[in-house]
Amino acid sequence: MAKKPTKSKVKSFEESLWDSANKLRGSVEPSEYKHIVLSLIFLKFVSDTFEAQRTKIAEKHGANAEKFLEIEAFYHQDNVFYLTEESRWSYLIANAKQEDIALKIDTALHNIEKKNKALQGALPDNYFSRIDLEVSKLAALLDEINNIQTISNQHEDVVGRVYEYFLGNFALAEGKGKGEFYTPKSIVKLIASMIEPYKGRVYDPACGSGGMFVQSLKFVENHKGNRKDISIFGQEQTTATYKLAKMNLAIRGISADLGAAARDTFAKDQHPDQKFDFIMANPPFNQKDWRGADELTKDPRWDGYEVPPTGNANYGWILHMVSKLSQNGVAGFILANGALSGDGTEKEIRKKLIENKLVEAIAVLPMRMFYTTDISVSLWILNRNKKERSVPHGDLTREYRDREDEVLFMDLRKIGESFEKKFIQFSDEHIEQISETFHTWQQKLFEVEYQDIPEYCYSASLQEIASKDYSLVPSKYIEFVNRDENIDFDEKMLALRSDFAELLKAEEKSKQDLLNVFKELGYEIKL
Repeated sequence: MAKKPTKSKVKSFEESLWDSANKLRGSVEPSEYKHIVLSLIFLKFVSDTFEAQRTKIAEKHGANAEKFLEIEAFYHQDNVFYLTEESRWSYLIANAKQEDIALKIDTALHNIEKKNKALQGALPDNYFSRIDLEVSKLAALLDEINNIQTISNQHEDVVGRVYEYFLGNFALAEGKGKGEFYTPKSIVKLIASMIEPYKGRVYDPACGSGGMFVQSLKFVENHKGNRKDISIFGQEQTTATYKLAKMNLAIRGISADLGAAARDTFAKDQHPDQKFDFIMANPPFNQKDWRGADELTKDPRWDGYEVPPTGNANYGWILHMVSKLSQNGVAGFILANGALSGDGTEKEIRKKLIENKLVEAIAVLPMRMFYTTDISVSLWILNRNKKERSVPHGDLTREYRDREDEVLFMDLRKIGESFEKKFIQFSDEHIEQISETFHTWQQKLFEVEYQDIPEYCYSASLQEIASKDYSLVPSKYIEFVNRDENIDFDEKMLALRSDFAELLKAEEKSKQDLLNVFKELGYEIKL
């Protein structure tokens, strides 16, 4: 009887990535892995979208399609990059074993950048020729990348996912630990869901690979908004990551001003004197030595506040973002929990932020949400205008109540689901629940009313916060349920007595059985 053919196992995205990295092991430094693989995945992605658009054009024009297939405008109109023959993935795969394959890859990247202005300064320049990877290893790497279906899910942040995966797996080898990583998607989605960047200018002062921008525009599209109503601004200090961000945005047709080049946000603010309606950020945690003792002491970004201490940039980032908020601006950002309390200069700045009625909400997040650190972090929401007002919201109008003398605290540590066994993420249901609690607290609603919930949320007055020495640690305000107080002591002791009685009986029987065994063997034990 003929044996049934076994169904070949389809490689997961992560398996293909890992195999790709293994092809590089021993040939280049681990810190280069992600940049090599990302560049090739970019080529695969833009080529896949180009071929899909090519098929679409052919189907539309039928027998006359041939004369339209090489017209660049037919690709650009749908935010698809036009690729010349030597820039297409199929061409690179066909020549993968040629001695000059590295040069062909560099040529493909150069031609794509030259043909598409949105990619100016984004792609590696003669990178593959310079790393001098063996032809056999580069060919094997191309073969592995060929297994990845880059456009099977139009809503997947492919470049961001690769970036996150590689930073997570090689962080120790690269000696990172500086907070320079891709923000987990569920956290970005939560920030977008809470601050709701429907219309206006969106800014990220430490934009990494651009994941905040991608998710904010997805939020707009998912809520039937118009992406043309959003303008994107950002800054990134690492050149390689700056290029990744430009790639990440360009492949989605997202126009953004990330500054002329990679620059340090504190030393060279590329958007001086500009104001933004929404700020979304995950700046480096507990960044040390971010300014010299005498540097930036008179910077206008600290006007009205103490100068942030040199040893930790957390409050430097906070005040930078406060200085960028428009009249009705809202910011949502992640910081290490250490910024929630403490004395000295940070306390004075925190006190002034609270007294200036800028702090709207603080939410402590579960541990193990990030690939590269397991420290506990919090989500801050700052709002320049917490007064009672009406705000257009799509086809409706939201009525916000006055919250100037209140701050909402949320404990989200027990919320989340397992992700890749050792990580935690928020599901879409969790995000909806959390943001609904926040928006219910903000608004004047007749059908539903906000309520404090033990071990989850609490609305604290500024007087309460002052009485707790201006600490923003949620556990100082949210009620903790002492479940031991509800235990019936007599009932518990009776249950324990019964359990111990059974244990003692079992122990006595085991003891007697053991004595009988020794007796039968002729070695009786007398007690």
